Amino acid sequence: MTYRLLDAFRGLFDGQAYLHRKSNLGDLVAMHLYEDLHGLGRSKKLVHRVDTELSVLNTMNQRHGIKARRGDGSFGEVVPNAGPIRDPGFAVSRGPIATIEVGIEVKILMKAMIKQIDRVASDLRGQAAHFRSRGGNPIRVGVVGINHADHCTSYEGERAFPTDGKKYKHPIQEAADAEARLLQHAAPAFDELIILRFKATNEDPFPFSWVNQMATALDYGAALARISQAYEARV
Repeated sequence: MTYRLLDAFRGLFDGQAYLHRKSNLGDLVAMHLYEDLHGLGRSKKLVHRVDTELSVLNTMNQRHGIKARRGDGSFGEVVPNAGPIRDPGFAVSRGPIATIEVGIEVKILMKAMIKQIDRVASDLRGQAAHFRSRGGNPIRVGVVGINHADHCTSYEGERAFPTDGKKYKHPIQEAADAEARLLQHAAPAFDELIILRFKATNEDPFPFSWVNQMATALDYGAALARISQAYEARV
């Protein structure tokens, strides 16, 4: 099975520059979790609620297309008489929701990871708390991409900032520590914290690879199975 979330994540880097200032990039990845859950078909409840449009991706935007699908990463029971929209190529409709059944937050650590790790962990915990603030017992999912490249460049306007391994650490020098801190300080707030280990130099021709492609697919697939089981039990 090809996982749409993994393909969407890869698409942020492969063949193009990743611009970390674009805050909505995580939304482009997050919405595919629900497509993968539906495609996996392990939760009959979820498949039924998606197919009958009882549960939808949260957004009030009435435009069509991928840009209109950007919301807050939550999935839940549609507001009655809201008229959900089903876009071509997507099984999960979108619309305003009355409850949160599943919430997902995506973060990407590209470089300067330790410098920002406390903020990232705090943001993750805050989003997990937000999902619960609407009541009920939502399934909370975190997805964190951690770069393992041996060097990397970021961009601010026309300026490029490459790592040098000294003042500006290479991603591979910080990746293990960053993951350990997230597992300690952010993972307890989630039902599932999915770590995506990748390599992206962010330099022309902008290559991308998984640290271990098979392990990534297996770990993500296992998380989908557990989320499906939780949905069957809670909803």
